[in-house]
Amino acid sequence: MSENSKTLRFGILGCANIARKVARAIALAPNATLCAIASRSREKAEKFAAENGFPATVRVYGSYDQVLEDPCVDAVYLPLPTSLHVRWAVMAASKKKHVLVEKPVALDVAELDRILDAVESNGVQFMDGSMWLHHPRTAHIQRLFSVPHSASSVGPVRFIHSTSTMPATPEFLESDIRVKPELDGLGALGDLAWYCIGASLWAKGYQLPTSVTALPDSTRNDSGVIVSITASLLWDQPNQTFATIHCSFLSHTSMDLAICGSNGSLHLRDFIIPYGETSASFDLTLGAKFVDLHIGWNVRPEEVHVANELPQEALMVQEFSRLVAGIRDCGSKPSTKWPEISRKTQLVVDAVIKSLELGCKPVCL
Repeated sequence: MSENSKTLRFGILGCANIARKVARAIALAPNATLCAIASRSREKAEKFAAENGFPATVRVYGSYDQVLEDPCVDAVYLPLPTSLHVRWAVMAASKKKHVLVEKPVALDVAELDRILDAVESNGVQFMDGSMWLHHPRTAHIQRLFSVPHSASSVGPVRFIHSTSTMPATPEFLESDIRVKPELDGLGALGDLAWYCIGASLWAKGYQLPTSVTALPDSTRNDSGVIVSITASLLWDQPNQTFATIHCSFLSHTSMDLAICGSNGSLHLRDFIIPYGETSASFDLTLGAKFVDLHIGWNVRPEEVHVANELPQEALMVQEFSRLVAGIRDCGSKPSTKWPEISRKTQLVVDAVIKSLELGCKPVCL
């Protein structure tokens, strides 16, 4: 098999701004290549291709269907509005195209299940675009939870706090698709809280919380779309853990993740998008106590640095392509890890909405 045939050939449906980042990631990943780009008009797709310097080998289409009918396209990336995901993801799977879909994946778990049923029945790989999960820093931190009684472990997780906020411009709050109910009706809950909910689940080994509660400070725009939301998650077993998330289009930029265990704690201030592409860090504190008279601490946080050869979005593409290669070349089954992560995240998103509808009462999962 030639090297070219081992490369996963991507088509992109849509010219959203995030598509620029993922197109670059596809170019950087050693086992992927961009094969086709489509918009609802050929003129828009041609302009997008020119602005991003795509090579002449990238085919430009004026409809999404043309990408799905292209026999040279192995997989599609969907940066479309959330309301369009189920239609095009299901259609892509039916054409035997592997599916990388931008988050939030769906408007509710019923829609997501339609997507997951389609990818499973057609034997194709699914993954959502939560890039931070693919950074080596994430795996490094994961190991700090893996040996509960080790001196280098933070111990069983007891408390999690995460934020994802951005100071949206008046133009954004007026016209961006993320504040339009017919396009991305989840608003900040889907666009931002997907990360915070996902981080809380990740810290708990993807155990679903016992209950989810929305706090009464949520803010909606005139169309009823959530632009700011705070919620809590509670786990009863095997040890009680409490998580808080705050996500907003109305606050200064933040991407904080703090995790406290019985023996230590760690803090990331850039957990969704690292400050730099070539390395990322986090603060780790183990065995902290107050000194005599409580006038200081016995230890200071250690700043742990983790280097990476590729940006996290390219690592995501590389991992997705590796999984597809296993299906294509070795007869492997599609990985169920990524669909399960997306579905559990969606279940919690749905629970936050239900809690809001119930006047911020706890919703059991």
